[in-house]
Amino acid sequence: MRALNYRPGRGLAACLAILPFVAIVLVYVVASDARRADNPNDKLLPAPTRLVERSVALATEPSRRTGEILLWADTAASLQRLSIGVGLAALIGLVFGVAIGLFPAVRALFASFTAVVSLIPPMAMLPILFIAFGLGETSKIMLILFGITPFLIRDLSQRTLEIPHEQIVKAQTLGASSWQIITRIAVPQVFPRLIQSVRLALGPAWLFLIASEAIAAQAGLGYRIFLVRRYLAMDVILPYVFWITVLAFLFDWALRLMSRHAFDWAHRSGDSL
Repeated sequence: MRALNYRPGRGLAACLAILPFVAIVLVYVVASDARRADNPNDKLLPAPTRLVERSVALATEPSRRTGEILLWADTAASLQRLSIGVGLAALIGLVFGVAIGLFPAVRALFASFTAVVSLIPPMAMLPILFIAFGLGETSKIMLILFGITPFLIRDLSQRTLEIPHEQIVKAQTLGASSWQIITRIAVPQVFPRLIQSVRLALGPAWLFLIASEAIAAQAGLGYRIFLVRRYLAMDVILPYVFWITVLAFLFDWALRLMSRHAFDWAHRSGDSL
């Protein structure tokens, strides 16, 4: 049997999926023990027990200055910015993506412009956004919008162009209006792609969020990480990074689950991610 034809069973597949995470934990434990053997007060790689204790404290003990539990306050602030930014980007991406894909005039007007805008490094726009929109919430949301919306528009417009032209011709022959073609043919077929595109865009969206919070914020996961970095507080930074990873995974898992339940026809391959 060729290796490319071998499919592991569920049990083995689960073990293989867990293996990289176990390897990372083992490498960290070994490296931490080695560093603390040379310097018991080493801050770079705290002991796993220290990380657990600090994580519990961050999630349960209120701040002496504000009275809030920092982890949850920072999480709420970041998730609000991320949800608004990604939600608006998805809406704009769907509207313009379908319009560019269906209407030649709109494609001629916006396709090249969107392609050029998508090539601008979003981080280079950060100072401009702070100058234009101030240091409040708007600039952080705008960075997420600017960072992922062009990608969503280009991806969804391409998916719209891939819709068999025969379907559109038949709909027009039966008297369907442009709005009916959009709502009954284009959007139902593009929506699964929208969810997949948002899943792919979540990584960059988190990056833009953390970067904007690091520069100007009073709360947020990125703000907290960059606030404590000057103290080499890895027992705070590492739990926050882990928590961001968990949140990103939960977002991705929820979108994948929603797509599978709502658009089962788009997941015929058992190996779809």
